[in-house]
Amino acid sequence: MNITVYLGAFQGNDPLLGDAVRELGTWIGESGKSLVYGGSKSGLMGEIAKSVLNAGGKVTGVEPEFFIEKNLQYEALTNIIITKDIPQRKKKMIELGDAFIAFPGGTGTLEEITEVMSMVSLKRINAPCILYNLNGYYNGLKTLLNHMIEMGLSTENRQQGIYFAENLSQIKELLAQIG
Repeated sequence: MNITVYLGAFQGNDPLLGDAVRELGTWIGESGKSLVYGGSKSGLMGEIAKSVLNAGGKVTGVEPEFFIEKNLQYEALTNIIITKDIPQRKKKMIELGDAFIAFPGGTGTLEEITEVMSMVSLKRINAPCILYNLNGYYNGLKTLLNHMIEMGLSTENRQQGIYFAENLSQIKELLAQIG
């Protein structure tokens, strides 16, 4: 199983983020699953790649050309795919994924996971889309999705396949139930 993880190129200011991302990466590596991610060596992105590799797992980084030009790529990856730009990168990361996880991140993470959410909603992707709601990070988004249903602008059926997980145990349970 390829798990595409979207997450930030910054560390954040909560030490729990680093601990949780290393725990996620270690589990991916030890469980025989593979990581697909944005390919950067910095921040939480670098932490997850390193933890998967240290646990004996495989990591595919999908990087736009400008990452290479700015020397942002993680060199020790199992596989590096270089794309022309961010739209091609997003497309390739979706193509490679069997499941999708949004770890806490910034605007890029939000933009990437909302594209996956939309494709799941439109039934263009038949894969779980999990928002890792660590310490309530995605509570605002959860409230917004419920508000869309309340306003008649979305439905529970449309949002089927979009999940919120509070911890790694819940992520494991969701992935075990689904595939």
